Amino acid sequence: MRYAIARKKMVERQIRGRGITDQKVLKAMLEVPRHLFVEPALESQAYSDSPLPIGYRQTISQPYMVGYMTAALELQGDEKVLEVGTGSGYQAAILARIARKVYTVERIPELARRARRLFDQLGLNNINLKVCDGSLGWASEAPFDAIVVTAASPDIPEEYLQQLADGGRLVIPVGGQEGQLLKRVTRRGDHFETENLLGCRFVPLIGERGWADDEN
Repeated sequence: MRYAIARKKMVERQIRGRGITDQKVLKAMLEVPRHLFVEPALESQAYSDSPLPIGYRQTISQPYMVGYMTAALELQGDEKVLEVGTGSGYQAAILARIARKVYTVERIPELARRARRLFDQLGLNNINLKVCDGSLGWASEAPFDAIVVTAASPDIPEEYLQQLADGGRLVIPVGGQEGQLLKRVTRRGDHFETENLLGCRFVPLIGERGWADDEN
């Protein structure tokens, strides 16, 4: 009950209170127990207005950023979504409450195993998870109606654009490692429309189309 009250306050103050009105996003964030996705020692901070460390130099994103990025995908409920950077699994769990199918990729096996256990515990059977170089996407399952990238890329990998369905949307932080600009790319046939959304700061996207691991 304590966590349910904290979760409701989080949604009302941090998500709805900052202008996110997508009812599907608000409902998902009310339903998913964020405290299960953080380190046990940090459970009391699970609904705070900040990112939190999850080990392996990774973080669970600030709730507002999760809500904002999910809303930016403009999901209607029947989509096939790719998430790059499973991390704690929280973003994928939110997506799974809205989209028909979620594909999520993670490069760190330990984080992937932890996330898979949580997905199973919560009965989220519409999530497919793979350990691989997320900077290359998941070509064998493309095209995707939406792609969300939860790590900062120096630019937009061509693979993501090619794996995006016509009319699909890609949301990705792009820039240097000290700060990025969240961008939304919409595919219109062979053309791609890019919008700048807001400033942000994410952990780096490590991989062939991202940053080399020795740069961190």
